[in-house]
Amino acid sequence: MRIGFAQINPTVGDLHGNFTRILDAYRTLVAEGAELVLAPELAITGYPPQDLVFKSQFVPLNCEVLHALHREVGEVPLIVGYVEENEGNGRPFHNAAAVLERGKPIRKIFKSLLPTYDVFDEDRYFQPAASVAPVEIAGRKVGVTICEDIWVEKYLPRSLYSVDPVSQLVGQGAELIVNISASPYCAGKPERRYEMLKGLAKEHGVPIFYCNTVGGNDQLVFDGNSLALNAKGGLIGQLPGFEAACRVIDSEGPEIPFEVVPQVKEIHQALTLGLHDYITKCGFRSVVLGLSGGIDSAVTAAIAVEALGPENVMGVIMPTEYSSQGSIDDALALAKNLGIRAPVISIQKPFEAFRELFATEFAGLPQDTTEENMQPRLRGMVLMALSNKFGHLVLSTGNKSELAVGYCTLYGDMAGGLALLSDVPKTMVYQLAEYINRECEVIPHNTIVKPPSAELKPNQKDQDTLPPYELLDQILQLYVEEELTARDIIARGFDEKTVRWVARRIDLNEYKRKQAAPGLKITSRAFGMGRRMPIAQRFVD
Repeated sequence: MRIGFAQINPTVGDLHGNFTRILDAYRTLVAEGAELVLAPELAITGYPPQDLVFKSQFVPLNCEVLHALHREVGEVPLIVGYVEENEGNGRPFHNAAAVLERGKPIRKIFKSLLPTYDVFDEDRYFQPAASVAPVEIAGRKVGVTICEDIWVEKYLPRSLYSVDPVSQLVGQGAELIVNISASPYCAGKPERRYEMLKGLAKEHGVPIFYCNTVGGNDQLVFDGNSLALNAKGGLIGQLPGFEAACRVIDSEGPEIPFEVVPQVKEIHQALTLGLHDYITKCGFRSVVLGLSGGIDSAVTAAIAVEALGPENVMGVIMPTEYSSQGSIDDALALAKNLGIRAPVISIQKPFEAFRELFATEFAGLPQDTTEENMQPRLRGMVLMALSNKFGHLVLSTGNKSELAVGYCTLYGDMAGGLALLSDVPKTMVYQLAEYINRECEVIPHNTIVKPPSAELKPNQKDQDTLPPYELLDQILQLYVEEELTARDIIARGFDEKTVRWVARRIDLNEYKRKQAAPGLKITSRAFGMGRRMPIAQRFVD
């Protein structure tokens, strides 16, 4: 059987645009000889639609689009994801797949397993399927599943479900399993997905055809990487990662090796795609960011140029008396290498005026973080003025390590519409810089090798305040991503004083992160929609 994969990039809520994307892909695949076409989970609405489903006309209009697709399909069936009204008790809707075929009524399949953990909140909206059964397509019994329905316990955070849709479908005679999916990316996930599907195909002795969505929607990035496996678990087809694609795969085709992408390349692709889609889907065309001569702003600028083109990226160099000439030179060299405009707008005079404004109130008091934080806040004002005047979206440049422990200034360097690196640990920022420089020097060598510094006071270095980033990032992974307590981490051999300082800083700075710009999720646990911590709380291990 020749299966067509419509690995498309839908936009949440763009019902008519998504209709066009689905139909164009369907027609392309039919012309290439597909006997069945798969489109992703909730392809009509985009994933995740969240509370849009509660808008009075949203679900009815998505059903109208489904019927419009039905009128357009020919003899080759199309399986496509959409939202269906729940006519019974329970949650108001179903996460559904429709089998569309000319001259036949629409056949509907509902998702059985509704993830409600991490970034997922499907139990808020959807009612699970009461039962499952194969559908007949082209004379074969096909088990149609939706995303989580194929995820086996070994690959889930814990035992979550008491039903196994794939086993039930195979037990009822399903000859092959298709899965339409909207599976968001995190580092290493494409390979884990492949291992899971390989094991599932071998266990049940049936081919599996997995069609994933691609693209960025808010904080989530979907990586595509759709897969086809034969009944022995052998890979017979793989679509590219992080780009829309249409491909027909023959179920009897030869086996091929799975393409393993180096993690730093994978993360670079995810950030590039996520930034591009966030900007364009929100209606912006260009971005502006501060260039400090440091590695975070350099990596952010380089990815922005990759995503949007140099003509749509503006860097701004905003020195004060504490900015070293070396940092200014590094920022200018970066801008030249990237081909972006980067005016120098000194904030020294506004900084002096602002200090003078408080001369009476602060008389006799030493300078401290108050004066330090005036500088990033003034820089935030400069960037916002340029944003207002020219319509740029401001990119904030802080990384996950800094955001975790509050080494950032609220209403200053945290100001922006998107925090591109907010889920990227500092050690990974350095790896991204090296990756960006893999063919030629884009980011100046001095930016990478010099000790990181906020340059808000004389001779300042990050490590005056923070543990070495190599150590900090290890503790962050255990405390944030693996959710261990300080006591658990200390038991693994880490210094108690350092662990408790890091843990306390993470907890105390929750209020800052709640006011941060949204960021792109690339690790297993990001600060954002998948991590819901109270601000006012007193739990201390």
